[in-house]
Amino acid sequence: MYLITSPWWLRKIYAPGLTWHMPVKDKELFLTFDDGPHPTITPFVLNLLKQYNAKATFFCIGKNVKLYPEVYRQVIDEGHKIGNHTHNHLNGWKTADGDYLKNIMLARETIDSNLFRPPYGCVTRFQAQQLKKLFKIVMWDVLSGDFDTSIEGSKCYNNVVGNVRAGSIIVFHDSDKAFPRLKYALPKVLQYFTKEGYEMKTIK
Repeated sequence: MYLITSPWWLRKIYAPGLTWHMPVKDKELFLTFDDGPHPTITPFVLNLLKQYNAKATFFCIGKNVKLYPEVYRQVIDEGHKIGNHTHNHLNGWKTADGDYLKNIMLARETIDSNLFRPPYGCVTRFQAQQLKKLFKIVMWDVLSGDFDTSIEGSKCYNNVVGNVRAGSIIVFHDSDKAFPRLKYALPKVLQYFTKEGYEMKTIK
């Protein structure tokens, strides 16, 4: 089970100071993509973003950066932002604190960023307190649900369009598991919000 939006009570469970939503004055949205880089899916995403003059933030797994450094470089060269998503996609709730923090530092050897997103959104208060010394911890307020193999791409599209507001941080995944839904939903999301006058920006 997962929640499409992040209600106030969920945010209260976590350590203070995590970023769930961006403060904006204009019609701005913040697309994010987790789990890449991927040799074919990430370039697919980049091509779509370019078509709509949209920028995004990619939370990368360290081992994937090592496997596909040229794709990682392409993300940066095309003006998008990079974030750390651990080296091995670890769940902070199920990993000893020391091992979890070491894994993030390992990813940091190849991912030069002050942004961090915990895989699955799972990070303990202690882990978060330690990480905030080095990173801005970025969560989200809208999940597309593209990782959910039980739903269709149209549901992911509706999840986003039906819940977004100005300043929303939206989660997609540039991964094999998510791609059947991503390839349907992302073009339609970009088209819809561009037509509505929104600008897609990177998280600072």
